[in-house]
Amino acid sequence: MSNPRIRVGIIGLNPGIHWAAMAHVPALAALPGDFELVGVANTSMASAERAATAFGLAHAFENAQALVASPDVDLVVVTVKVPHHHALVTAALAAGKHVYCEWPLGNGLEEARELADLAEARGVVAAVGTQMRVAPELQHVRDLVAGGYVGDVLSTTLVGSGGQWGAMTDAAHAYLYDVDNGATLLSIPLGHTLAGFRDVLGGFRHLSARLVNRRQTVDVTDTGTTIPTTTPDQVLVQGTLDSGAAFSIHYRGGMSRGTNLLWEINGTEGDILVTAASGHAQLEQLTVTGANGDATAMTALMPPPGSYEGWPDNAVARNVARMYALIAGDIRHGTRSAPHFRDAVALHETLDAIQRQQ
Repeated sequence: MSNPRIRVGIIGLNPGIHWAAMAHVPALAALPGDFELVGVANTSMASAERAATAFGLAHAFENAQALVASPDVDLVVVTVKVPHHHALVTAALAAGKHVYCEWPLGNGLEEARELADLAEARGVVAAVGTQMRVAPELQHVRDLVAGGYVGDVLSTTLVGSGGQWGAMTDAAHAYLYDVDNGATLLSIPLGHTLAGFRDVLGGFRHLSARLVNRRQTVDVTDTGTTIPTTTPDQVLVQGTLDSGAAFSIHYRGGMSRGTNLLWEINGTEGDILVTAASGHAQLEQLTVTGANGDATAMTALMPPPGSYEGWPDNAVARNVARMYALIAGDIRHGTRSAPHFRDAVALHETLDAIQRQQ
């Protein structure tokens, strides 16, 4: 007898160019045998009803508490702004529900630790959306490095652009420019990318860092206002990895007319280069090239074509769908294959160590 589908309720789902609609809805649709999207809760009943109608959902919940308490929801997905993660995830865990929370898990390290402790006490599946870790390209790079393609890693360089945290934004993203909201250049694009970086090369042994705020204000284009910005738009980190290899990282706000993601891994036997259209490596199609041995020119090192079969065509939905597939296995088999809250704590600890360098 087949397993019943896992019933999903999303907190923070709106039609249009919103993250849950662009990533989670098509990701769930790619796994029809595993999941059924049944309901939504937003900031108002009217908003929830609009979303339920747009996506053909059975339930529009009055509020998040009603969603997490519903016997018709098995997995609660939290896709709202970072300052609300702690309260919503806590409510879902208290109700005994499995949880998939977007990254960052908490607004800082202490919130993340509290949520990880609570998830372990409740004994549920608690996954965090560091989906670069499951990208086929990232997993291929990890296998290449582990298999000796570059030999012993000597150094690695990572440069990326955050898109936001530049000279202009809109009202929907203005909260990103207040450091107290925990949604910063460091925590979001660099945090996501570091999740994959660590899977390939391991953690940091020693680091030094500087967080620089070059832009003191940002123009909000759809309101015609200018607001102060308190979050750094330049993040510089360097040091050594646990392996002893040297690393250098520079993330900058806005977009560059030149390089927007470049990750180079240099070793005794070869080199690997990962590039993409922005520093948000978790949602971009990554391009992998490399050369080793006597080769002098970089050539394509993309994953085998079979790695993409059966998954959505675009990287945004594909990586999230691969997260959901791991979550389904964890719920059904009691495993812990999806990135979980304790993994999130380890990543928060790294970000906290960078912040404490100031």
